[in-house]
This record gives sequence, C-alpha cells and structure tokens, in this order.
Amino acid sequence: MILDAWLTLGVVVTAVAVMATDRAPASYVVMAATTVLLVAGVIDTGQAFQGFSNPAPIAVAALYVVAAGAAKTGLVDRLPALLGSGASGARVQMARLLVPTAVASAFLNNTPIVAMVAPSVLSWAQRTRRSPSKWLMPVSFASILGGLLTLIGTSTNLVVSGLLEASGAAPLGLFEIGLVGLPVAGAGLAFLVLAGPALLPDRRSAVQDVDEDGRKFTVEMLVSAESPLVGQTIDEGGLRHLDGVFLVELERRGRRLTPVTPSELLEAGDRLTFAGNIGRVLDLQRIPGLVSAEERHFPDGGDRVQRRFFEAVIAEGSSLAGSTLKEVGFRARYGAAVVAIRRAGARIALKLGDITLRPGDLLVVLAHEDFQRLARRPRDFIVVAPLGDDPPPRRKKQGLVALVMAGLMVALGTQVLDVVQASLLAAVALVALRVLTPAEARFAVDLNVVVVIGASFGLGAAIAQSGLADQIALVFIRPLAMLGDTTLLLGILIGTMCLTELITNNAAAVLMFPIATAAAAQAGLDPRGFAIAVALGASASFLSPIGYQTNTMVYAMGGYRFTDFTRLGLPLTILVVVVAGLVLPVAWPLR
Repeated sequence: MILDAWLTLGVVVTAVAVMATDRAPASYVVMAATTVLLVAGVIDTGQAFQGFSNPAPIAVAALYVVAAGAAKTGLVDRLPALLGSGASGARVQMARLLVPTAVASAFLNNTPIVAMVAPSVLSWAQRTRRSPSKWLMPVSFASILGGLLTLIGTSTNLVVSGLLEASGAAPLGLFEIGLVGLPVAGAGLAFLVLAGPALLPDRRSAVQDVDEDGRKFTVEMLVSAESPLVGQTIDEGGLRHLDGVFLVELERRGRRLTPVTPSELLEAGDRLTFAGNIGRVLDLQRIPGLVSAEERHFPDGGDRVQRRFFEAVIAEGSSLAGSTLKEVGFRARYGAAVVAIRRAGARIALKLGDITLRPGDLLVVLAHEDFQRLARRPRDFIVVAPLGDDPPPRRKKQGLVALVMAGLMVALGTQVLDVVQASLLAAVALVALRVLTPAEARFAVDLNVVVVIGASFGLGAAIAQSGLADQIALVFIRPLAMLGDTTLLLGILIGTMCLTELITNNAAAVLMFPIATAAAAQAGLDPRGFAIAVALGASASFLSPIGYQTNTMVYAMGGYRFTDFTRLGLPLTILVVVVAGLVLPVAWPLR
C-alpha cells in the first residue's frame, strides 16, 4: 500500500481501539482522527468537513427535536399499558409490547422511546412480581428492529443515505430499507416473542433476597450527631434485619469494619454502606438519625422541596466513564449528588467516591428539578426517569405532534420535500406550535451524535481517497467473492455487525461504506445492495450492552450480566443474517 493508505489505516485502527475501550468520547476521537488525516494531507479541507454540509447530520438533529416533542406530550408512554394486569400469557404480553414499540421506533428515535417505556415496564414487572430481565432487553431489541423499517427510523439509515448521495447515487427512499427491514423485523420480533422468555434469565428471586435481586444498589449514610442511634448497637438500632437492604460496611475515623457485627455500637459520624433494592435504599432516608452522605453537600437554602431523586445511566462515550465521582467533580459540575450506584450483575463494595464509573452504570442522583435539562448538555447520561411523580406530560398537544409527524411522513413518502426540508419543517412547527420551547428544542439535540456523523465523513473520504478501501477489498473481500456474490454481500454485513459492537453505529457505517462499495466495484456488482447491508449491519447490534445506546440503557435497569446479551442476541443476529441473505439479493439485484 502507498504511504497515505498506511497512515489512514493506522489512524483508523487507533481511533477504533480508543472508542472500543471508552478512553475518550466518540465525537472527540472521530474529530481528532479526521484532523490528523487533514493535517497529514491525506484529505483536503472540503473532504474533511463535507459531512457537516451533508443532509444526514442536519436531518438527525431535526428528528431529535421531533422525538422530544413526542416525549413531552406522552405520545408513546402508554405502550407499557398494553401489558395489562399480568393475567395473559407471557408471550401474548410480549407481543403486545414489542410490536407497538417497533412500529413507534420506525418513525421516532428509539432512544427516547426506550427511555419512556423501560421505567414503566420496570414498575409493571415489580408490581406483578415479574422479573424485569425478561422484558427490558426485548424492548431494546424491538426498538432496534423497528428502526430498520424506514429511512428516519435510525440515524444510521440517514447516514448511509447521505453517503449514497455524496457518491452520486440516489438517496434512500422513505420505505426503501423496509424491503429488507420488514422481513428482518418480523422474523426478529417473532423470535423475541417465542424464544425471549425461555432464553432470558430470571435475575430476581421470589423472595426478593438482596443478593439475588436484579437491581442491587450501593448507598452511603451517615449517623448524625443528634441521632437517636448514637450509643445503640446495630441490632438495637434496627439496622440488621432491614427488608431488602444489607449493611455492607461501617467506616469510622478512616477505619473500615466489615462484616459489621450486630453488637457494634454506633457513634456520631459513622459512615454506613448499604446495598439493596432501590426502593428500600431510598427508604433509608426516612430512618431518624441517618442522613445521606452526599445530601449534606447541598447548601442550606430552604429549597429541599425543589430536589428529587433521578435514575441516570452513564452513556457510552461519556466523559464520566473511566473516572471517579471525585475526579470529575460531580457535585460542582451538576449541582447534584450521587447517593447510590448500581452496576449490572454485581454489588459494588467500594465507597461511592472511589468507584471508577463505566458505561451502563445506573446512578441514583439527588438533584434539583432541572437536572434532566442540565444533564443533556454534555450528554454524559441517558437520563431514564425521575424517581417519584413525574411532571405531567403536555397531553393537550398530542394531536398537534401526531399531525406534524403525519405531515412529515406524507412529505417524505410523496417526495414533495427531501428529508432535510421535511424534518426541519417539522422541528420548526413543533416550536412554533409551542409544543416545545426553543430551549427544549436546543437541548433535545444530541450534539455528540451530530459531530460523530459529520466528522466520520472525513474518515470515510480518507479511506476511499488513500486507496485503503480498495486494498482491504482486494485482500479480505476477494476470497469471499470467489464463493459467490451473496457470500461477499454477507461478508460485508457481518463485518459491519462486528464493527458496530466496538464503536458507534454511525461511525461503523461510515467506515464500512467505502469498503463495501469498493468490494462491489471490484466484483462488478451493483453497490446499492451493499450500502443497504452496511445500514442493516450497523444498526443490528444485539451482542453486547455497549454496541447500541438502548442496550446500554437497559443493561443496569434489568440487572443483566454482559453474557445475557449474547444468550439472546447471538441467535437473533444469526437469524438477521439468514433473512438478509435471502432478501437482499432479491430486493436489490447484485447484477
């Protein structure tokens, strides 16, 4: 390979490694990689930043606003009500939940859909004594499958459409990807309904034992100076046999006692570490003489009624990942305190301030009521829901949102407007109709995703411009072509699926697109089917909790272990590959 190709390969491999290990946010990594290739002269300025003038990031940003309008009005928050009281069979209830979730995800960003549906499903599962692990992963997978039905179902589809347009081909039609997405989604949903209840483990015991409960949290409490517990033993203070809560450790003047004996006398200033179910953990706040170790950091100002508890999930690529709460200055940054942390599949024994945060960690945060708005700015969290009563949705505006979305579909379906025009018009309409305020619309846009998409185009241009795509296609793809056109197509699909488990789905699509089109050109095949395979593979992330944002969101909420995703996701992935192998060559003839 020539020097530019080797340099591009080194930069891309380094970028993938950094993103895969969560050492830096994807937006920073992709922008830095593009900048290096620009300075090195592999690409020029126009090629480096062509993505920011491409329709894809603009349309994605506008559709975030549309999704926020649907969320604010509660347009899809009634999906969990389809589960009923629990009298129906598990598979019937699963179908009643997953099919509407997939349909909604075909027209709205799936992240807010899962953010609205998952907490309600969790509450339903607890109320009906069901295991949430049986339901939350299928909800995430159904939202991903639903995104394969339309052009606007996921940002990845828009990215591939923008790449096609940039290459001189026609962009994707509104329902074009649905030619393969519909049979894939149909087969996938059927599999989830029929096999999901059997393959997914029950992460909660019938007696709600803390060591088996799927939602174990760690929380720290202090014995106040005026506490009636001072001078009492652990047993006398009623802290030994708490329902659903276990006293893990006592710290006194820098010395840690574990296990804590029932006869241990309590002193003022003792720091007690508990682990247990989130509802019971928060009940500790009501024990006289026990105060949150974190709440004391709030200034006294009589504004206690303005604070509430939130559940927040550390996002993939968050700047918090890899650091402790102390290192990032959490209290100063957000004006909030973390009172409990839960990591999927494990109880954390460390002090809260000493825990190195990871993507997927579920935090219980005590914060002012505007925490949700503040948390959206750096996109460090996927904020799932406040704990307790939520502000009522603006249901009077539901009809307006439905009307705007219908207009969006009609405009795209009839091709009266292109995707950028239609999505921008819909976003502007929601603000003009006062469904959203300008500030809410601004905060609804995930700038990290927009930057990743825009900067990724520069990486894609470097892969193509340097000749790296041709070399990869020559070395790795040609052997597959010898086994047949369909085998080559499936090689691209599987390669994209593997890459999207390591990095963001949009970055995977942009990196694989030039390789796919180069492979098609060398084999003398129509590249459009290969582009569709890239879009499908980049979105079909079922193998890990870190490959797709909705998977990360439900990871801690459902109490899953990492391997649980493989148990259900691997056969689902194989099914997707089989169905795509049958449909893709028919819907988009390769020759």
